[in-house]
Amino acid sequence: MNIARHPELLDRLAAAWAVGTLRGGARRRFEQMAREHPSVRAAALVWQERMTAMTELQPAVQPAPQVWTRIDNLVRAERAVVSSLSGRQASAGTAAPWWQGVRLWQGMGLAGALATVAAIGVALNLNTQLGQTRADLLAQSGTLSTQTAQYAQLQTQLQGLQAELAALPRADYVAVLNDSQASAAVLVTFDPVRRQLNLQRLGPVQEAEDRSLQLWALPPGAGPKSLGVLTRERLLQLVADPSSVRDVPTLAISLEPRGGVPEAGGPTGPVLFKGALIQRQL
Repeated sequence: MNIARHPELLDRLAAAWAVGTLRGGARRRFEQMAREHPSVRAAALVWQERMTAMTELQPAVQPAPQVWTRIDNLVRAERAVVSSLSGRQASAGTAAPWWQGVRLWQGMGLAGALATVAAIGVALNLNTQLGQTRADLLAQSGTLSTQTAQYAQLQTQLQGLQAELAALPRADYVAVLNDSQASAAVLVTFDPVRRQLNLQRLGPVQEAEDRSLQLWALPPGAGPKSLGVLTRERLLQLVADPSSVRDVPTLAISLEPRGGVPEAGGPTGPVLFKGALIQRQL
């Protein structure tokens, strides 16, 4: 199956690849497809950039010992509920529900930059489990109030994390600009809401002091449109109007005199990098 034709599946696989939960043969196959298909490579690079950005949201901290104690208490409570329900269904001759085989806390080993992703997954799974088993927890244990407080705390943390994720730049448009050897050199994403082009240099190319790199949109049936002159930083942002990007199939970067050249004349130097601009289905 060509996953490039299935945007939702591609987005999930790229996220799993960036987080590290895509492993073994599946990870190797995904990386092979990323080498062969620009759209797959673009999705992987976008998620890699998101994970990098998330590490900058807050400084790394060591979880307090009581955090793990709370998690252990919740896991034990869940196991007790599942065991109780299994016994009831066995005596009633009914089949066990599908969710009993789900490992609620799978993925909690992720740390550091991925702690926010793990916390979101835990909170969402906890929300489902507590909604289904509140009555059984009340019958099984006298600690429901403590667990409810812990759930409320996780919900608060989840809301904060969701707000932080919503503040991250969108990537409605993506382009991977390749050099003459078909190697990825620059990743470009565009957020039409913030009117912001985000560029990340992926290769070692560095222009001379008397030269500048200039980004161009190549619309069909019209001349090149300048989107801005690149600074020498590895990560940079340019302001762009959505109309200058919409329906543009290709972006290119040329080597120009220092400070760039006027748009009217188009590129005057060699085109170093070029690639298709893809509008992602979000």
